[in-house]
Amino acid sequence: MQVTRLAIYPIKSTRAIPLDSAQVTPRGFEHDRRWLLADENGRFITQRQYPVLATVATTVVDGGLLITRPAAENLCVCTPEEEAYCSTVTVWKDDCQALDAGDDAAQWFSDLLDMKCRLFYQPERSIRPTDARYSKPEDHTSFADGFPFLLTNEASLADLNQRLTEAVPMSRFRPNIVISGQQPYEEDDWSVIRVGDITFRVAKPCSRCVMTTVNPETGQKEGREPLFTLAQYRRTEMGVIFGQNLIPDQEGIIRIGDKVTILE
Repeated sequence: MQVTRLAIYPIKSTRAIPLDSAQVTPRGFEHDRRWLLADENGRFITQRQYPVLATVATTVVDGGLLITRPAAENLCVCTPEEEAYCSTVTVWKDDCQALDAGDDAAQWFSDLLDMKCRLFYQPERSIRPTDARYSKPEDHTSFADGFPFLLTNEASLADLNQRLTEAVPMSRFRPNIVISGQQPYEEDDWSVIRVGDITFRVAKPCSRCVMTTVNPETGQKEGREPLFTLAQYRRTEMGVIFGQNLIPDQEGIIRIGDKVTILE
């Protein structure tokens, strides 16, 4: 097995940036989900409520992000200074420290979503612990749903697509790491893996939601698939599962083509 795709999503719920190599940090790939949108109450916003976020593209530039979407002016956002005053945003049940990205970004996204919202950045000093049931006390993550990394298996997608009337791409599942597995869903049985030179603990399966029904190219929901079909044979006590959440034990670089080894 080997790595076939790598991706980051600098702003939570926006379009992926494909990479040939990526820097592993304790909270995820460098730049991955360090930004998020929140409503007036500080509650996080995702494609679950606003599928159009799938049409927003980001580019990591020196000092911040370049943000684009069809039929709109480009937006340049500077990474807020680490010393700036921290606000509080809520991701699921976690209250997280975050830095406001300013009025221009807030207006740009408020116009897109037709609601008042603001863009926030997670500084280094903001530590968001992962779920203690599946991790160590020192483990932490970005504004991802719950864990630093999401891995998916091409063989599992191929199995799902055989059950669908119309095949879906892997981008529906928004992984960070895609591997060329030998068997569908073999990742369910892994406890510890090595990707290149980096060891990962497999924390728990990833529970899937309505975001899998959003076309990542158009930003529109397209019926019930693939979630409906997945639910017929992948429903567990954790929900409808596809892919595995990972926690790294080291920092380093992962590249497309790196070997994947099952340690436990």
